[in-house]
Amino acid sequence: MKPSLQLKLSQHLALTPQLQQSIKLLQLSTLELNQEIEHYLLENPLLEREDDYEPSPPPTDAGFADAPGGALPNDRDEADARGEREEAADPGDSNEFSAENNAEGSLDDGWFAEGSYPSGSRDNDGDDEGDGQDIQAATTSLKEHLTWQLGLIPLSDRDRSLACFLVEALDDDGYLDQSLEELGEALPAELEVEPEELEIALKHIHNLEPTGVGARSPQECLALQLKARPAEPLRNLALTLVEKYLDLLASRDFTRLKRQLGCDDDTLKAVQTLIMGLNPRPGAQYAPLETRYIVPDVIVRKVRNQWVASINPDAFPRLRVNRLYADLLQKHRTRGDGGGMSGQLQEARWLIKNVQQRFDTILRVSQAIVDRQRAFFDHGEVAMRPLVLREIAEILDLHESTVSRVTTQKYMASPRGIFELKYFFGSHVATDTGGACSATAIRALIKQLVGSENAKKPLSDNQIADILGQQGIVVARRTIAKYREGMGIPAANLRKSL
Repeated sequence: MKPSLQLKLSQHLALTPQLQQSIKLLQLSTLELNQEIEHYLLENPLLEREDDYEPSPPPTDAGFADAPGGALPNDRDEADARGEREEAADPGDSNEFSAENNAEGSLDDGWFAEGSYPSGSRDNDGDDEGDGQDIQAATTSLKEHLTWQLGLIPLSDRDRSLACFLVEALDDDGYLDQSLEELGEALPAELEVEPEELEIALKHIHNLEPTGVGARSPQECLALQLKARPAEPLRNLALTLVEKYLDLLASRDFTRLKRQLGCDDDTLKAVQTLIMGLNPRPGAQYAPLETRYIVPDVIVRKVRNQWVASINPDAFPRLRVNRLYADLLQKHRTRGDGGGMSGQLQEARWLIKNVQQRFDTILRVSQAIVDRQRAFFDHGEVAMRPLVLREIAEILDLHESTVSRVTTQKYMASPRGIFELKYFFGSHVATDTGGACSATAIRALIKQLVGSENAKKPLSDNQIADILGQQGIVVARRTIAKYREGMGIPAANLRKSL
């Protein structure tokens, strides 16, 4: 076959860089958007925040010409340099600060020189009234806390090393989820560690704080905490229950428990209260805290008996083009020596337009949601109506994928709380009248029924389904069980009390 040239016409969808950026910004959360904008602010000198703007004299033509690659000088660099010159010119405060530290630091230096555990920094002004224990718990892991305690116990180097080895094997809750035999096999054979040595090392860990750490099961964890209490009849009865009949307590089989323990209702209730006061996860208090900050994108208020959505001004980044640099670029562009700054100017304008378009789309979708869910804002979850993405997309003439991006990781603040926009969408259940009831409303009804039930005779899933059926909401028992488990509500036998 001879090679030949052919012309072929075809159509395909091409995403311009501006459209790609618009889609990317639309699916970002508010915090991610701010991080993305900070990146653009560092890369593009023609882009600036309105609230950070400070009038400054325009750069000279010489400065523009001397800049490498035709780049414009950056006001931030000049401000940083000016700040460094001011600090160098007036070092009095820093010297006085150092002198105070040297005068007061002798006691602290001796304290930390002994290898003491506290590691928080102290405010040099002496005005810090924070709880040192809270700071210590927040900055110290469980393994560090236990290792510090082992350093205070008079042990041989071998025993301390084995105990530290077991500490490293603990999980975040303080449990030893591997058997001592498995851990012993992980040690080098030349150490010749006997199983009895690991048992002794584990006993040392059991004597550390928090009590219950190093346990191999919840029963052992609770038993260690009970053994640390003063001996009394109630404690001994609770210890027997934990070691032998904890499964009966978990299933709330109080009749068998009273028969096995030989006690009455009041005594069993006191024992149950004692056990409920124990901590089944002693190491959880030292787990690192992951704080998630939510900045609502939209605020909903009631104005003249109408629910109105508006953009949260704190979430909206106010950007603009730096006019000084833009004017200077325009002047040099007429001479034909604008360099690559023209592209950065276009980039800045695109970003400002796309950010504005992002929030306009969020506001449109939010207002459409508010219009469809007015009953929720008036009466709460029980009045939530079924809603799907397609319904909002058809109202606003948008694609479902666009509505999905808008409602993901975007939040709405209202008098009833802060909700993700996806919260207002959900499946529906048919009613006797031919209508539909939202799954969120059914969950709210289940929660209300469980909250008002008789604790001695809790409602079963069948009874809840019957009650909802009397209200015209046809829900199967397995659906009730699914919603109940999703909300973390135990079954009827586990909700029963004495």
